[in-house]
Amino acid sequence: MLTYKGYHAVTEYREDDRIIFGQVLNLTDTIVFEARSADEVEPAFHGAVDDYLDFCERLGKKPEKAYSGRFNVRIEPDVHRDAALLARASGGSLNDMVKEALKREVNRRKRKLA
Repeated sequence: MLTYKGYHAVTEYREDDRIIFGQVLNLTDTIVFEARSADEVEPAFHGAVDDYLDFCERLGKKPEKAYSGRFNVRIEPDVHRDAALLARASGGSLNDMVKEALKREVNRRKRKLA
């Protein structure tokens, strides 16, 4: 994972056009970059973030920061269905169920690391 000025990005290689494609994570705004070689990835990422920050400044817009509290989780459809049904049956929402489970797991791992 790449990190620069508080922004985090991941890359993937697109075999069809032989490009390394990157995207900054956890923003509503989209920040993407491309590179033709591994040596070009970090400068392309830094340039994309700097361009975004400059663009926001010109617009008088506050730049987004990562980790807004929203994220997507990809799971198997049957697990998704079962979790949604259980959450509803207990009078809650799937979002509440995931928040509670994630908080428990984060706290458990923090205690384990301490």
